[in-house]
Amino acid sequence: MKVSTRNLVKLHGWRIDRFVHNYLYFVFYRPYVRTAMAIVRLSRRLRWFNPLAGVARMAFDRYHSKVLSAGDVQKILRLDKNIHAVSQKNKQVVPFRYATRIIFQEPEFIAVMDCPCKAATGTCEPLACCIAVGRKTAGFWLDHCQKYHARRISQKEALAIVRHYRGKGHITQAFFKVATGGSTGVICNCCPECCVSLQATAAAQALDPGLTMNAPAGYRVVHDPDRCSGCGRCVEICHFQAVQVIDGRRRYNAAKCMGCELCVEHCPECALALEIDPDKPLPLDLDRLP
Repeated sequence: MKVSTRNLVKLHGWRIDRFVHNYLYFVFYRPYVRTAMAIVRLSRRLRWFNPLAGVARMAFDRYHSKVLSAGDVQKILRLDKNIHAVSQKNKQVVPFRYATRIIFQEPEFIAVMDCPCKAATGTCEPLACCIAVGRKTAGFWLDHCQKYHARRISQKEALAIVRHYRGKGHITQAFFKVATGGSTGVICNCCPECCVSLQATAAAQALDPGLTMNAPAGYRVVHDPDRCSGCGRCVEICHFQAVQVIDGRRRYNAAKCMGCELCVEHCPECALALEIDPDKPLPLDLDRLP
């Protein structure tokens, strides 16, 4: 048994079922996600079946993500020390029931591999945008996920990948999953058109508007009308319909905003900025963990 596999066994202790789930999840990443996507498509056809909302709620408690601003993901990918935040207070950041552990061990050990969502849909190229931060997960990818082109990268390369995909309008998310230890460590650059977590949330909200797999980043956008030229770029780049132009006026819905910071980065006039939104979960800001 490889060292990375033994580390995976130790991570789950007596919960061999979770080790098996974790192993299958990464080793058979692409078919796993294809199956999840098929379930999402089926749920759209069965939205009249009320018990599905309960099933979705149970799944979402165990598998979810935290949207990251550009500033917050940069802090993660520049870490030079371990972060081990295991506390009920983390629910202020990741407002879910089970998977809330914020752990980055040996954060300078990073790997990247193909995104299974993009591979499953075939709509996005290139595919290498799923990033593992920390030796345990990254090492497992390097040992077991060569068919998904897993390779080790530097922090500088990881930051470049994030910048590239954010430039294309993709959303940065940190993923948490009970079957992978209930903690983060995987960061992906998600295309809203093919990301299974974003698509699952959209499908589930047709059953129950309160269901979500994606926790907002924790920010709202501040608009400077004196700088704004009214170009509409913020409307185009927003994937959550938080910004509209109605009768020539910009309208912003803070409740819909996920605080991803894409509109701020893509504003040509620098008319937008982020601030903490007290009505949202706290940001995954490593300098401000509760």
